[in-house]
Amino acid sequence: MRIALISEHASPLATLGGVDSGGQNIYVTHVAQCLARAGHHVDVLTRRDDAALPRTVDLRPGVRVVHIDAGPAEFVPKEALLRHMPDFARASEQLVRHSVPYDLVHANFFMSGLVALRLKETLGLPFAMTFHALGLVRQEHQKEADAFPPQRIEIERELVRRADAVIAECPQDHADLTRLYDADPRRLSMVPCGFDPDEFAPQDRALSRARLGLKPDEFIVLQLGRMVPRKGVDNVIRALAQLPADVPARLLVVGGESREPDEMRTPEIGRLRRLARELGVLQRVSFIGHRTRSELRDCYAAADVFASTPWYEPFGITPLEAMACGTPVVGSAVGGIRYSVRDGVTGFLVPPHDPQALAARLLQLHLNPALARALGRAGIRRARSMFTWERVTDQLLEVYRAIRTANLPAEAAWPALRLVGGASGRTALGGARAAS
Repeated sequence: MRIALISEHASPLATLGGVDSGGQNIYVTHVAQCLARAGHHVDVLTRRDDAALPRTVDLRPGVRVVHIDAGPAEFVPKEALLRHMPDFARASEQLVRHSVPYDLVHANFFMSGLVALRLKETLGLPFAMTFHALGLVRQEHQKEADAFPPQRIEIERELVRRADAVIAECPQDHADLTRLYDADPRRLSMVPCGFDPDEFAPQDRALSRARLGLKPDEFIVLQLGRMVPRKGVDNVIRALAQLPADVPARLLVVGGESREPDEMRTPEIGRLRRLARELGVLQRVSFIGHRTRSELRDCYAAADVFASTPWYEPFGITPLEAMACGTPVVGSAVGGIRYSVRDGVTGFLVPPHDPQALAARLLQLHLNPALARALGRAGIRRARSMFTWERVTDQLLEVYRAIRTANLPAEAAWPALRLVGGASGRTALGGARAAS
């Protein structure tokens, strides 16, 4: 098949760990590569955010990144991109009409869904929809801090009604799509995110610590990901402050807009440093900025425990990567983390915003290294058996083949993918145009 993965703001070429790069970038990159290894041709359509970028970039044989001109050729926060989606949709339609005859589209995030809806309406291309985050769930947790335009909710409802398949990433995502968006269960599938076992596997802790310049006798707590408030790094700092004074703990924080931690480029680092100073633990918190994918394995392997306590998390790939490296995870009992981490088996689940509960679990792992090793071994088994990108892609291909085969009128015989009525894609795009 020839497949278009649309990812308007999350390019496979972006630097990971920044404000607008993270799990979706990883997802799109690995799914595209696995599809190509399975013999399919994949184009990743993403917005040009740098004038120096070429029109297309070959990521590997069978995978191209196609830069779509929509808005200024510079970084634009994703919260401000909706106004540029009509241009993105028109340019994508011209690409398909005059260049590449795709068999189907897989849209990632609601704005990419708008583009896929345009291609379905004008060219008859079926599409699968992965939201990666839902606006109504975000509003429940972010409230007034949610900067996306209100049209997002209407657009998401439209996409849930009109996509040929909607892909949930975990049981919580599945439940939210049903509870908040009235998703038709006959067109709703669950396919998780994954990890690459060639990238993430156990390795010698002492050697990893030596390469990172970490002391061999410290109890290392790792936090890795985007530097934004909802990730709950402040919760981990508060937990660190509650550990007994005789615990030689250090929090290693990986992420940000630059390799060297820069408070101007990553304001969240400044906020977290001020908090650590107020709590008297600044000397035990090491911010090391973003790291390349090839360097992250050392970070996971060097840690005694990976702590991930966001307010909410649609899925969360980093706990999988930690588990794959044999590092036990203490994570928030929210979203995808509640699915990927088995409480008491591969790590522990704690409430978000509860540094005392987190501190208690960290102390337990410090005092019982044998338990930590057992949780780590179980994490490896769970990650490898359920969450490799190859397994994820095999499940996605089942969805792709089904919607391609079942691209029939609404009254067709196969009920699992029967299209449900709704407003037209042009109406949704009109809403986006009105937001500009």
